[in-house]
Amino acid sequence: MFELKLLTAAGIPSALEKAEQYRRLNQPWAAESICWDIAALDPANQAALRTRLLAQTDQFGTDTGAARRAREALAKLNDPYERAYYAGLVCERLAKAGLEHRAPGARFAAYDELREAMEWYETAAAIRPAGDDDAILRWNTCARLLNQSPDIAPRGEEAVEPVIGE
Repeated sequence: MFELKLLTAAGIPSALEKAEQYRRLNQPWAAESICWDIAALDPANQAALRTRLLAQTDQFGTDTGAARRAREALAKLNDPYERAYYAGLVCERLAKAGLEHRAPGARFAAYDELREAMEWYETAAAIRPAGDDDAILRWNTCARLLNQSPDIAPRGEEAVEPVIGE
């Protein structure tokens, strides 16, 4: 096993910039790694937690542990607005990842995730800072997706044919 090297406190701002660059380059695993390095020195660093959470959501559909790790990061956010907003984002991105994989039942699960995302966005919108309409924009995105995709629907009562014995 290799012992990881620690960042310096002075290196954190630059490391955060690099993490954002790696997200833009579609290398979320590298961005997440940098955020873990920041957490080793400053576990409560909110900017690193947000970036880590976003990098983890970027990995939905390719990394089975990403959703669990994203929810762990979410729980560490201090601001109630951010917790609600990012909880919505986690749900929304889980829905989209599920739809991309087209697994059986994915349309029903996506509906549930999108509706939960919308509830979180409503919570966030109610406590948002002045001028921050991000939660409203995300809510509208979910609503449009549901409105334009009638195949993404709630799970209905499945009709079960009775088995007739001989």
